[in-house]
Amino acid sequence: MCRVFAGQDPEGYRQINRSIRIDGHSTSIQLEATFWALLDEIADSQGLTTPKFISKLYDEAIEINGQIPNFASMLRTTCALYLRGHRPEEQMTPKRQAA
Repeated sequence: MCRVFAGQDPEGYRQINRSIRIDGHSTSIQLEATFWALLDEIADSQGLTTPKFISKLYDEAIEINGQIPNFASMLRTTCALYLRGHRPEEQMTPKRQAA
């Protein structure tokens, strides 16, 4: 079992810094390559660029929670939620109930 995880391509956990403008300020975010790829995928699914998606996510999280203690961790857990099947469109579309 551990060989699947231990034998993964090191490129996936290579640290990458990206500069992004959030709330009018330029900032640098460091995440592993795999997380950047997932954020690119999530942003694309929303019809947004990755920087625009991240900025919008930041604004909405501040509006809901008032603060974000660790934004990089929030981005990682966003990816985990996405992989678990949580999609923004699911929250906008009411679920049908069995008749």
